[in-house]
Amino acid sequence: MRNSNIVISNFDEFLLEQNNKAQLRFLTCGSVDDGKSTLLGRLLYESKSVFEDQLLSTHIESRKFGTQGDSMDLALIVDGLQAEREQGITIDVAYHFFETEKRKFIAADTPGHEQYTRNMATGASTAELAIILVDASKGILTQTRRDSYIVSLFGIKNVILAVNKMDQVNFDQLVFEAIQKNYQDFASSIGLSEINCIPLSALNGDNVFTISDSMTWYQGSSLIELLETIDIQKNISPGDFRLPIQCVNRPNSSFRGFSGTIASGEIKVGSTIRSSLSGKKSKVKGIIDPSGEVEFAVSGQSVTLSLTDEIDISRGDILSTEDKPVELADRLAAHVIWMGTDPMIPERPYVIRFATDKTTAQITDLSFQVDVNTLEHLAAKKLELNEIGYCKIALGRAVAFDDYKNNRETGSFILIDRLTNDTVGAGVIDFALRRAHNIKWHEMKVDKTKRAQANNQKPCVLWFTGLSGSGKSTIADKVEQKLFQLGKRTTLLDGDNVRHGLNKDLGFTDQDRVENIRRIAEVSKLMLESGLITLVSFISPFKEERFMARELMAEGEFIEIFVDAPLEVCESRDPKGLYKKARAGELKNFTGIDSNYDKPENAEIVLNNSGTNVDGMVDQIISFLKKERFV
Repeated sequence: MRNSNIVISNFDEFLLEQNNKAQLRFLTCGSVDDGKSTLLGRLLYESKSVFEDQLLSTHIESRKFGTQGDSMDLALIVDGLQAEREQGITIDVAYHFFETEKRKFIAADTPGHEQYTRNMATGASTAELAIILVDASKGILTQTRRDSYIVSLFGIKNVILAVNKMDQVNFDQLVFEAIQKNYQDFASSIGLSEINCIPLSALNGDNVFTISDSMTWYQGSSLIELLETIDIQKNISPGDFRLPIQCVNRPNSSFRGFSGTIASGEIKVGSTIRSSLSGKKSKVKGIIDPSGEVEFAVSGQSVTLSLTDEIDISRGDILSTEDKPVELADRLAAHVIWMGTDPMIPERPYVIRFATDKTTAQITDLSFQVDVNTLEHLAAKKLELNEIGYCKIALGRAVAFDDYKNNRETGSFILIDRLTNDTVGAGVIDFALRRAHNIKWHEMKVDKTKRAQANNQKPCVLWFTGLSGSGKSTIADKVEQKLFQLGKRTTLLDGDNVRHGLNKDLGFTDQDRVENIRRIAEVSKLMLESGLITLVSFISPFKEERFMARELMAEGEFIEIFVDAPLEVCESRDPKGLYKKARAGELKNFTGIDSNYDKPENAEIVLNNSGTNVDGMVDQIISFLKKERFV
C-alpha cells in the first residue's frame, strides 16, 4: 500500500484498536454516469487503501482508455470487469474495503442501469446506509427514483444525497438547492426521512475528504466526515432475540447444543427461550462463542446454546424469547424483486429459502406490479426480469419468520428455480396471511393400496406430452382401449375435454397454461389415490409444470410419455386448422409457433410419431407397463 505514515509502537494495542473500531456497510447507487465508481475510487485513494502496483496499473489503464485525458481515472480502481472498463459502466456488485482512523467501511458499488436492478437489490440487502448520487447537470432521474424506492423497500433509513459533478455547473448553489428540494419532496413520499445532502465533485475531490474552496456557501461536513460520524444505531432497533439454527452440535453423547448466528437481540444464561416450530420452551444452560463460555451474547455473534431440557430443535428452527415469539405461518404477503431470465408466473412452484430454512412455495396471486419510476400499482399477470411485484405466497409447510420492517434478517427470503437451482427472486415479507387451521388431510380407511388390490392392478399416471397434432390423444385413447380389454380400470383426461368443464375459465397465456396443468395434476393425483391407471393427454409445454406433476406422485407412479413428432409433421396434419390460424396471426400464444415447448429430457417412454404406426406405439407402452408390473 501507499505510505500511510502510520508507525505502530505497540502491535497488540493496534490490533485491539482495530478490532474495536466501528464498521459501516454502505452502497453507492444512482443513474449511469453519475460518478459512483469515481467517488469510490476517490474514497479508496484518499484513504490510502490502494496498493502501489494497483495505482500503476490504473495509470496505465487510464492512458489506454483515455477517459480522463492525461489524468488518472479513479473509476478504474473499482470497475474490475473488462466489460465495465470497455463500456465505462458498472455491471456487477463490487465490494470494497477501506478504513480511516475512526471507522472501517465495506462499500458496495452497484450498477446504474435498469437491466441490473437485481444487482442493486443485492447490494442494498446488507447495507446500513445508501449514498445516492445525482449528476448536478441532469438532476433527479428515473434511475434515481428507482434506486431510492429499492433503498426504502430494503429498510435502509440513512441516506446521503451526493450531488456530484458540481464543477460542471460552476459550483452553483441554486442548482444544488433545487435538486435537494426536489429529492426531499420525492423521498418523503416513499418514507425516507433521514437524508443528508452534500454537493461535491468526486473527480476533483471537492467535499469528499476536504471542504471545497469552490463552495464556500456549503456549511456542512465533508462526505468522509459524515460517514465517520453518522449514527446508524439510532435507526436500528436492537430487536427481539432471534437465533436461526444452522446445525445441532453433538460432539459427544453428553453434550447437545444448537448453533447459529444471532440475527437480532441478545441472550444470556438463564433466559427462557422458545422453539418456533414446536412451541416448546427451555432455559439457556450455557452459551459458547469462539472465545469459550460466556454469560451473554448479542446480535452478530456466532454461538452455540445448551439448554436445561431436551426439546426437539433442528436446522431451520428459530429460537426466540418466551414473550416475543417469532411468526409461524404457511401463507405470506411480500414484495418480490424478480431476478430470473424466465418470467415469474403465479402457481408455478419454486423453492423458497429463509434464514436457515427452506421449503416449496407458489406465488398464488400477483396483486400488482410496482412501477418504480412513478410508484403506480399496475395490474400484471407475471413479473419479468428486474420487475417488482406485491405477491401472496403459499408455502409447502409452516415456517418461522418475521415481518421485514421488524427484522431484516428473518424477514427476507430468496426464490430458487427447482430445476436449475438458480436464484430467481428475492423478497421482503410484509405480513403473514392467516388461513383456517381446521383444514386437515383426512386419512381414509379405504386407501390407494386397498383400491389397487381390488382392481388387481398397480395405479399410475401415464402423462402424454407433445405438440398439438403429435397424436397424443389418439395414442392415449388406443392405450386405454387396450387396458380396458385387459380388464384394467382406467380414466382418460384429455386436454380439450377438460377445458370444456373444469378449466373452461382458462385461456392460453403462460399463466393460464401453468394453472391448467396444476389443476389437472391435482386431479390426476386424486385418480391415482382411487387406484386407477390415469391417462393424461395435454400439451403441457413447460418442463417446470411436468416436474411439479411428477413430484405430486410417489416415485415410479408418474410415467412421462413424450410423443415426439416434428413441428412440420404436426403442421401438415393440423386436424383443427390451428397451425394455419397461428401462422396467419389469428391465434396467439400457440405452442410451437409463438409459445415455447420444452422437450422432455428424461421421459420414461419416447414415441417417434413421424409416421402412422399407432398400434406399434401402443404395444410399446403396454409392454412397458407389463415389465414394470403395473398390469
